[in-house]
Amino acid sequence: MDKEYKIAVIGLGYVGLPLALAFAECYQVVGYDINKKRVAELNKGIDSNLDVALIDNPDLLFSSDESDLKESTIYIITVPTPVDEENIPDLSFLRSASELVARYLKKEDIVIYESTVYPGVTEDFCIPILAKNSELVYNSEFYCGYSPERISPGAEKYNLQNVVKVTSGSTDKVADRVDDLYNKIIKAGTYKAPSIKVAEAAKVIENTQRDVNIALMNELAMMFDKMDIDTAEVLSAAKSKWNFLDFKPGLVGGHCIGVDPYYLLHKSEEMGYNPTLLHSSRTINNNVASFVVDKAIKLMKAADKVVKGASVLVLGYTFKENCADTRNTKVRDIVYGLEGFSCQVSIFDPYLSVDYNTNFISNPFDSGNKYDAIIVAVSHDEFIKYTDANFNQISQGKLVLLDLKGVCSKSTWKF
Repeated sequence: MDKEYKIAVIGLGYVGLPLALAFAECYQVVGYDINKKRVAELNKGIDSNLDVALIDNPDLLFSSDESDLKESTIYIITVPTPVDEENIPDLSFLRSASELVARYLKKEDIVIYESTVYPGVTEDFCIPILAKNSELVYNSEFYCGYSPERISPGAEKYNLQNVVKVTSGSTDKVADRVDDLYNKIIKAGTYKAPSIKVAEAAKVIENTQRDVNIALMNELAMMFDKMDIDTAEVLSAAKSKWNFLDFKPGLVGGHCIGVDPYYLLHKSEEMGYNPTLLHSSRTINNNVASFVVDKAIKLMKAADKVVKGASVLVLGYTFKENCADTRNTKVRDIVYGLEGFSCQVSIFDPYLSVDYNTNFISNPFDSGNKYDAIIVAVSHDEFIKYTDANFNQISQGKLVLLDLKGVCSKSTWKF
């Protein structure tokens, strides 16, 4: 690889932006996004995701003008792959991105997909779009690769450079070129998969495995709650065995764990196999928010508080700690559930502005408001610093404090 390679990164979200920054240290890069506001902010040095620090680099261009892609020789597609309301994979972003790239695809160019998909999407869905719209012959005039993203927003330990990157290519030679490309920027190294489908499958099971394990912990937590046993104490005791897997119960949201299993389920069922364990895990994890809402209502009633019109403070709204990512956050389901009981819900999240949603407030300790119940939903570092006195200060009557993350020294209830 040399400086003559020109890379286009399509999609400048949590995956695409760090990738563009990293590749710009070695190559000329165009970071493209259809969101003009996002591009304008990036050109001003602002990342509204609060995920990376932007510095000037003459080899990096942020653009929403697709004509800036025309000189690229390697295209890396990092667009979202969500599910719809029926939990069916939504490949519309991949379709649009593939059609976009096809308009500028030239002989010998390589298109690399990073979006999470079920096995077969790259070769059976994306490549035909590229071939049809570019009128080029696959694996003769243009080539493809797949290198699934593994970025964990808000976790510096697991950023782009620090996690081994799986790579693959449509031919052996292209697989080597793709692997060499990523080895330029990945300090932890790469793992070259034997095929694109293997790389796709490896990605989709990473988060499916976590979903299943967290579902087990969630079911155990709900069981132990009925038995009046502290789940955290049980897990701490169990961890004393060398091969006990250290998973914890909690809300399962985000763009990966709560979505990826549906991609595998879709493909498996399409092929005639119904994965019962995966279905059960998704059902358990999707029901956690309702369980938390029911618990909050019971605890308020036990504290002789009137539920209808009760003032509830929810601390944290992002899908995980110390980041501004709200994709598929299950805290939203807790808020909706409480509002279904006619509770007045206020939300405070230091990573989100107060105009994010009408329920959002600024620092609750400055308002003078008091709450019938407080739910610590996300373990942001700021919340971990709160003391018992802080919670009592904003409590109306007897303290009702639900700690979903096990970060409070004292609470009415821990999940």
